[in-house]
Amino acid sequence: MIPQEARDTSSAKLDQLAINTIRTLAIDGVQKANSGHPGTPLGAAPTAYALWQRVLRYDPADPWWPNRDRFVLSAGHASMLLYALIHLTGIKAANASYEKQDRPAVTIDDIKTFRQAGSRCPGHPEYGWTTGVEATTGPLGQGVSNSVGIAIAGDWLAATYNRPGYDLFNFNVYALCGDGCLMEGVASEAASLAGHLKLSHLCWIYDCNHVTIEGHTDLAFTEDVATRFVGYGWEVARVSDPNDIELVERALKRFHDTKDRPTLIIVHSHIGYGAPHKQDTSAAHGEPLGPEEVRLTKEFFGFNPDESFVVPAGVREHFASNLGARGSKLSGEWRALFGRYKAQYPDLADNIERMNNRDLPADWQKALPSFPASAGGMSTRDASGKVLNALAQKIPWLLGGAADLYPSTKTRLEFEFAGDFQANQLGNHKGRNFHFGIREHAMCAVVNGMVLTGLRAFGSGFLIFTDYARGSIRLSSLMEIPALHIWTHDTISLGEDGPTHQPIEQLVSLRAVPGMIVIRPADANEMVEAYRVAMSTKDHPCEIICSRQALPIYDRTKFAAASGLAKGAYVMADAPDGKPDVILIGCGSEVGLCVQAWEKLTAAGIKSRVVSMPSWALFDHQDQAYRDSVLPPAVGARVTVEEASPVGWDRYAGRTGVVLGMRTFGMSAPMKVVMEHFGFTADHVVAAAKEAIANSK
Repeated sequence: MIPQEARDTSSAKLDQLAINTIRTLAIDGVQKANSGHPGTPLGAAPTAYALWQRVLRYDPADPWWPNRDRFVLSAGHASMLLYALIHLTGIKAANASYEKQDRPAVTIDDIKTFRQAGSRCPGHPEYGWTTGVEATTGPLGQGVSNSVGIAIAGDWLAATYNRPGYDLFNFNVYALCGDGCLMEGVASEAASLAGHLKLSHLCWIYDCNHVTIEGHTDLAFTEDVATRFVGYGWEVARVSDPNDIELVERALKRFHDTKDRPTLIIVHSHIGYGAPHKQDTSAAHGEPLGPEEVRLTKEFFGFNPDESFVVPAGVREHFASNLGARGSKLSGEWRALFGRYKAQYPDLADNIERMNNRDLPADWQKALPSFPASAGGMSTRDASGKVLNALAQKIPWLLGGAADLYPSTKTRLEFEFAGDFQANQLGNHKGRNFHFGIREHAMCAVVNGMVLTGLRAFGSGFLIFTDYARGSIRLSSLMEIPALHIWTHDTISLGEDGPTHQPIEQLVSLRAVPGMIVIRPADANEMVEAYRVAMSTKDHPCEIICSRQALPIYDRTKFAAASGLAKGAYVMADAPDGKPDVILIGCGSEVGLCVQAWEKLTAAGIKSRVVSMPSWALFDHQDQAYRDSVLPPAVGARVTVEEASPVGWDRYAGRTGVVLGMRTFGMSAPMKVVMEHFGFTADHVVAAAKEAIANSK
């Protein structure tokens, strides 16, 4: 029998060997790429090791196990730290459908090709590309903000689906961040919200190394972070020695024992902590160490300086006997528990399985309403609210809220059992209405985290304030997740609030995001179709753009069916013989101007066609034959109408067409005054049509 002391010594040596293997893989990957950030992996390796090896509930063989703990590397520049862990723990690859593949998620060859084309080890972690990456990170502050959404989702899932004897959801969420993350405003917004909601399953680990790209944080960041987080309502723990994994484990236990608030663990380190020499901070943070420093570092850690990408014997087995064995046992128990749960609660189990696959209830589309024709009509924000409420009653995991604006965005879920997600419901977080506060950026980052956990979450606000949320909105598209954003007050026609609130360039900037579906419906029934598209989408975010003012609801016996929205653009009204002299193209409220102009042109004997084009992205995705049927190349006389930036409309107007748009900011005045001042009238559209006809000749 081996004495306990000898076993402890042997285990401690394996711990240190594993930590140093993480470090050397990281510095080798960065050095070979001649690009990357070795400093944080060197300093944070013991902290990450203690979390993964001793605490994290994660099964490398079942990486999409729904009740797994989540680890988010918010300090995405330290990606080699995560890739080394994914490799050493043997996480199996899974595809976009969560099906396991017969290969490791990260191989040694992937690490050798760090930051190179095709490698599973890109410069910053990418969700959906590398299994084991829970969120795409890199822009600082995003990962920690995503983690708030993941923690919210965990609490909601527990409150909604757990039953006596069936504790299906109780996962913890860990995010490793650095000084840069905590300087970003989005992280402050998210931390404030997390403290308010008392998210006790959330732990941020702050690798406090006092270094950023420009140098020491004394240049710009001297606040007392601990006091700030206490003020947010967080528990705060400290680790004085980042190389002492016992201290790290003790701090993590304090997090587990804290049941009424999130926890911040401050690990006091510095760049390259544990390496033999004090390195230049900017180089260690953002550049390879260099051949000589790599040799010295490897010698210090007991590795052969002439060998690279080495995993010593016993290291993989050590991870397998701890993280691997623990995760396998827990995931197996969960699968068995879920099997019994499914037998007793088949409907609830069906919800969970559909969520995990990003599917919806089989007959969800039956919930979609239809609206009768009405000249007085309704605003598309009101129509959006009605459709959203109808769908949410049919789709139990459709939920979300606004950045303090739901009375204006009409996004509150009003049915009896909707409820509010609030801290005073601790342990019973069933509410489906979320109050994000005046935190647009955090709202969108939190929604991303909720969607990453399987929920169909939405956020809403005024279109102008997408500027405050741009980073998170962009990442929803980069991650290819079906986040839903509902933006209202879409043009200068909102009137008296003036140019500070009247969007001009926001629409075209959203349309410019690759993979993003932007839809601006013209009436209530187009809004129904917009939601049909949005909810049918599994791998793209959708931006639904709504009017503040009432718009007519078109008589679809006179005009083409609103279902044409699914193709992005459709012929809504046409010349009697289907051969127009001019095509009028609009979206949103401006379709009304096109219809009025069409009536005037028809009365004047000029043949015209009205094309409703609510979504460039959807239209551009159609085949050429369909696009030519809507916009015949032979008809060069075209007019596009939108109360926003004209940028991009020329591709549809053509060489001889006329683009009516905004080339300045708006003004503060009643809606009709603003519209007339900037030329958004039916008569102006008629004049533009005649100009386009003349141009085409």
